[in-house]
Amino acid sequence: MSLPTHIPVLLKETVGALSIQPGGRYIDCTVGGGGHAAAIMERSSPGGQLLGIDADPEAVKAARDGLAAYGSSVLIVNDNFANLEAICMKHDFLPVNGILFDLGLSSLQLASSGRGFSFQQDAPLDMRFDPGQKLTAADIVNDYSESELARIIREYGEESYSHRIARRIIAGRPIKTTLGLARVVEGAIGPRKGRIHPATRTFQALRIAVNNELGNLETAIKQAVNLLGYDGRLVVVSYHSLEDRIVKRLWQRESKDCICPLDVPVCRCQHTARLRIINRKVITPSVAEVEANPRARSARLRAAERIITEDEWRESTERLSFLGDINPGGWRKPIILREVLGVSSAPFQ
Repeated sequence: MSLPTHIPVLLKETVGALSIQPGGRYIDCTVGGGGHAAAIMERSSPGGQLLGIDADPEAVKAARDGLAAYGSSVLIVNDNFANLEAICMKHDFLPVNGILFDLGLSSLQLASSGRGFSFQQDAPLDMRFDPGQKLTAADIVNDYSESELARIIREYGEESYSHRIARRIIAGRPIKTTLGLARVVEGAIGPRKGRIHPATRTFQALRIAVNNELGNLETAIKQAVNLLGYDGRLVVVSYHSLEDRIVKRLWQRESKDCICPLDVPVCRCQHTARLRIINRKVITPSVAEVEANPRARSARLRAAERIITEDEWRESTERLSFLGDINPGGWRKPIILREVLGVSSAPFQ
């Protein structure tokens, strides 16, 4: 069911980490070309349901076309995953059995003309996932101060020549196209010396800044933990160290019963672990996968499982008991509600 132009990264590992069950309810927060989503639906059959989210309307259209065979079992929403909880509430899609974040750019976005994500072809400096958003890469490149440009390139691109590049950008303004920017960066730090083009980190930094990718990721993961049901799985595939660092830090926090500073002798935070980390060591693509799909080379997969405390279970059960009749147009399965409210199905007895 996946689209021929899109190759899902770490597909087998992702499906395994989600521990997909027939009849389960899953969210693909970056549905892209629909490759991971199709695999989730195949594994969750019969009765599986999937909510796919993407901020890019072109990706949404591609996913809807590619997943059309699954009919009403799949809902694709054009929105930012930073609004994850609101999206799930609107579509009555909670709690869920698994949530996937496959971060970075899809093959469709890199190949799309006029979007400015790649310097392999000349295009306006755009880089927006959501074309309705005001801020573009051209705005940052041509309007930001030298110090702010250097900060963005250093922090988001992890580029050691950030100040040199920022000075060249200021001197070369106005810069309107991807190839124009690539030439400016190459002039600042020299020509390519290996597989990675000298402008790669700068383009990454601008894309992250334009779309607030790191801030949205942190916001969304916190919401995702709240949406997972008993034993629900959360899986994140990241493509650079900044993303992976955010995931690792949040999961370390949520996997501990106490998060008080080390110098506090007695626990005062009353924090309770809500995640169990599945793989302490990140999962990376095989040599064969990287050879077949070079874009997979930097992928890192982390997985965690939701821990539901007795207090959380009783609170959610009490809240659900007041929902009354279920909206027949909604996505909540009546059998799930009956199981949650049933004494025999409760994990704490």
